[in-house]
Amino acid sequence: MTSGTGVPQRLLLNEVESKAMLEAAGIAVATTRLARTRQDAVALAAELGFPAVIKIVSPDIAHKSDVGGVRLNLASVVEVAAAYDALLAAVRAAQPAARIDGVAVQGMAPPGTEVILGMTRDPQFGPVLMFGLGGIFVEVLEDVVFRLVPLTPRDARQMVREIKGHRVLEGVRGQPPADIAALEAMLLALSAFLEAHPEVAELDLNPVLAYPDGAIAVDARIVMDAAP
Repeated sequence: MTSGTGVPQRLLLNEVESKAMLEAAGIAVATTRLARTRQDAVALAAELGFPAVIKIVSPDIAHKSDVGGVRLNLASVVEVAAAYDALLAAVRAAQPAARIDGVAVQGMAPPGTEVILGMTRDPQFGPVLMFGLGGIFVEVLEDVVFRLVPLTPRDARQMVREIKGHRVLEGVRGQPPADIAALEAMLLALSAFLEAHPEVAELDLNPVLAYPDGAIAVDARIVMDAAP
């Protein structure tokens, strides 16, 4: 499908939809559910476990933290209920015209080393995978590397080791090393996912938290080419 200007139309999946699609492909993501009311948010937080996280879900808001759309470390149902009201008030004050689908509810993941996995489609070469340090570091340091899909195991090994911050993954200043094998496996799984889904136009997993014994994506964003 194209717009009147001939530019292909895109469909932005929300965080819950993006994670569900990735989880179905065997990629480790933080279990996340959509709550449309305060009562839903409280019930889901209790089900998923405390401490909890809630985040705004809106097709009009790309950077949730910038509009007060994220609340972390909620320790009880009382805190979730209060955070739900405060979050919606902040978002509506910051972007009154934004459409709001609800809030994403998930458990608070333990701290880990933050990395980013992403994909864009080159007009000539097709999907290109990205790997680097995640969180705020991806914007500050721009320490990322790229490979064309499909990846080989050798590609995945090289990507993890080519970033300047590779020493961070090995463990510095008393921090435990990250599970490099888990990161390589996630890159290969993401490559296979993209081969199976050519309709995916863009993808970001940021951050992915790497632990000594695994890795998990706590935030995800997928943009699809609209069906013809």
